Amino acid sequence: MLCVATQDRKPVKMIRSYTELIKLESFSDRFEYLSLRGVVGESTFGFERHRNQTFYKSREWRLTRDEVITRDLGQDLAAEGFDIHERIIIHHMNPMAPIDISRGNVDILNPEYLITTTHKTHNAIHYGDASLLALPFIERRPGDTSSWGNQVRRAA
Repeated sequence: MLCVATQDRKPVKMIRSYTELIKLESFSDRFEYLSLRGVVGESTFGFERHRNQTFYKSREWRLTRDEVITRDLGQDLAAEGFDIHERIIIHHMNPMAPIDISRGNVDILNPEYLITTTHKTHNAIHYGDASLLALPFIERRPGDTSSWGNQVRRAA
């Protein structure tokens, strides 16, 4: 599976992989690596949507999906501290096309080209919109609101 990006108006073939992705330490770097910068409403499977719906219900896909979630520890883009507490989506790092399904392209089931995401992250990747990304969870600590309390007392 190939991704076609443009750089200086020349087509560049880019194959994204898990091996390369996990070398990037920050969540934002991983997002940039995966970002496709698509257009909302752009056709993907169009009238052949039934193909990918059948694929996503297959036993092979369900087993692969479970393997990827386990490998990524249920974390968004396999990034530490980005635990997913909602429905998990497995993203094909290299966009899948109807021909990949009909010709049995083994890469669409290869965990090397798959990553765990949330719905928001998945949309952000496809549309290149970082504003859709969830902010990291920040654990509250005793006293972390003391300045708020001081402000309230002064106003009273």
